[in-house]
Amino acid sequence: MQGGRFHQHLSDSQNFITNRKLIHRIIGFADFHANDTVLEIGTGKGHLTEELCRKAGMVCSVEIDRKLYDSAGKRLAQYSNVKLIYGDFLKYDLPLKGDYRVFANIPYFITTQIIDKLTQAPNPPTDIWLVMEKGAAKRFMGIPKETKKSLLLKVNWDMKIRYHFRREDFHPMPGVDSVLVHFAGKARPDLGKNEYYEFQKFLDRSMKYGICNKGGPLTKRQVSTALKQAGLPHAHEDGVTLYIQWLCLFRCYQKIGKK
Repeated sequence: MQGGRFHQHLSDSQNFITNRKLIHRIIGFADFHANDTVLEIGTGKGHLTEELCRKAGMVCSVEIDRKLYDSAGKRLAQYSNVKLIYGDFLKYDLPLKGDYRVFANIPYFITTQIIDKLTQAPNPPTDIWLVMEKGAAKRFMGIPKETKKSLLLKVNWDMKIRYHFRREDFHPMPGVDSVLVHFAGKARPDLGKNEYYEFQKFLDRSMKYGICNKGGPLTKRQVSTALKQAGLPHAHEDGVTLYIQWLCLFRCYQKIGKK
């Protein structure tokens, strides 16, 4: 994407939260402590950053807009526990070691790229709090129906909408509904790294052919037996709709071997 076009999209996505009471409330959900390092994507005018500085031990905030970066720098000059970084978050090097957490009101047009970067990092955050478009949040959570992306995210992350905003909470007011989503990293992922890649292949094949159709990984009998033995409801005609069902059938696939 060319620079001018990128910055046009960026400008369209800059919807700020400035109400101090609301900021205090939503950051309070994360329960930050003095030993926490927090990464913020998009410093904006510095309103969220300022509250993060009051709650966390260290705040690293990345801002691509030079005017906002300069303005926020003046606003945050009194805080010694903040590091402002001028640059593109998508090119920013995430920490390779140590724990860190994320809290951000992100540009909606790069939501997928941001989530991919954070969740697929060699050293991912312990948890992620993102203000994002409601429809996108539901898709990542597999609502109303699981996708490959939502299923793969659930291997390592628990996701929950923690707050529903009013459009009037932002300025300028966005044309979509927004929510605060919490991605909590699982202490023990549901699959190991090698299993995760096998699960990807299992999903690709299942979604291309149908899980128990010709070319699919399992037979109808195998699907029915596996779900019954696990005490799970049978798969719907339009495909398996629950993450736990997909995981169960993948385990079955592992046991019987690849056809």
